[in-house]
Amino acid sequence: MLDPRSFRDAEAFSALRARLAARGAGPDLDALLERLRALAEKRRAAIGEADAAKAELNAKSREVGEKKRRGEDAAGLLASLGAVSARTEAAGAAAAAAEAAFEDALRYVPNVPAADVPAGDATHNTVVRAWGEPAEPAEWRAPHWDIGKSLGLFDFERGARLAGSGFPLFVGRGARLERSLIAFMLDLHTREHGYTEVSPPFLANRETMTGTGQLPKFEEDMYRTSDDLFLVPTAEVPVTNIHRGEVLAGEELPKKYVAYTPCFRREAGAHGADTRGLTRVHQFDKVELVRIERAEASPAAHEELTRHAETVLQRLGLAYRVVLIAAGDMGFANHRQYDLEVWAPGARKWLEVSSCSTYQDFQARRMDLRYRAARGAKPEFVHTLNGSALALPRTMIALLETGQQPDGSVRVSEALAPYLGTERLEPGGR
Repeated sequence: MLDPRSFRDAEAFSALRARLAARGAGPDLDALLERLRALAEKRRAAIGEADAAKAELNAKSREVGEKKRRGEDAAGLLASLGAVSARTEAAGAAAAAAEAAFEDALRYVPNVPAADVPAGDATHNTVVRAWGEPAEPAEWRAPHWDIGKSLGLFDFERGARLAGSGFPLFVGRGARLERSLIAFMLDLHTREHGYTEVSPPFLANRETMTGTGQLPKFEEDMYRTSDDLFLVPTAEVPVTNIHRGEVLAGEELPKKYVAYTPCFRREAGAHGADTRGLTRVHQFDKVELVRIERAEASPAAHEELTRHAETVLQRLGLAYRVVLIAAGDMGFANHRQYDLEVWAPGARKWLEVSSCSTYQDFQARRMDLRYRAARGAKPEFVHTLNGSALALPRTMIALLETGQQPDGSVRVSEALAPYLGTERLEPGGR
């Protein structure tokens, strides 16, 4: 969440409101900010009253002690001490309630965009670079669902019968292709990019979901179990929370983790767009990069993490572009976000396969994750970053549609072939 000091004076509050206006959130966010400003004042007053009451209690307690040491009668003071103690307890409870109300409301405020992030909605997203030549359209190029059917890679009808729409069933070489992509990505990031592989739980508790910003605002988009656990929407959630509540030593940073998990999201396909095939699904596999950095290192780390995700696409031979996302199109917790969009020649469109984001200390404040720059130094909040490297469904779409040949087969890149055990997927194969 944001630094509470942003609500303490008019100048800081005005600057915060101006930066958040770039998201275009409108009157609802304005009303929330005004409410937070009022709660901040109430919080400050309540803490002041609690401190004053505590100071009075301490002073009277010292006075009672002095009288007793001098052998004087302290009965009168002791009688008044009870009332002061009760008042102190009530003031402390009021301060705690005001603090909780302020922090609860603060959890609904999105992160501020970086200075170079374009204001406005998705129409203001900016392509910053591109790689590769997008495959030209051709009559023989088919969409991935037709390719998958002809090669026997997945079965959407039986998947829907098992769990419902948006839960694909991969079979035979389709399942092997999925497993090969995961292994290829994990090996690349651990062996060449220096990430530590972790295998986290696929369920997360409420505190973990709150730490990365999924809760409380987006609870309706999550799959929740009867015992109040959540199926992870991304490996970002458990992996970023690994060190929640800790104070790390400065020499431990950066922390660089990579993890594979399935991901579960209710909202996928909810608006009726791109619901055919693998484009929008409720369950999908993803390899995720997570970094924990010093504040001064996070801008460079964001660029490096994005390049690491790009390397996957380059090794797979897939044309892509890097898009700087506008403030109104960014995720709730994001400070700055790049999307990687891959070209799918069968669908004849660009598909997002990765979001690489930096959060500054937004998540770290929610998780109370800090580091100590040197022995004896005051703890500071870390900066957190993460990026998909990559999400599999759309990567698979681009791979199949880019690699398809006029004879109906699909060629794969040299980097993936050793994992798959073949350089070509052909009709009739297993």
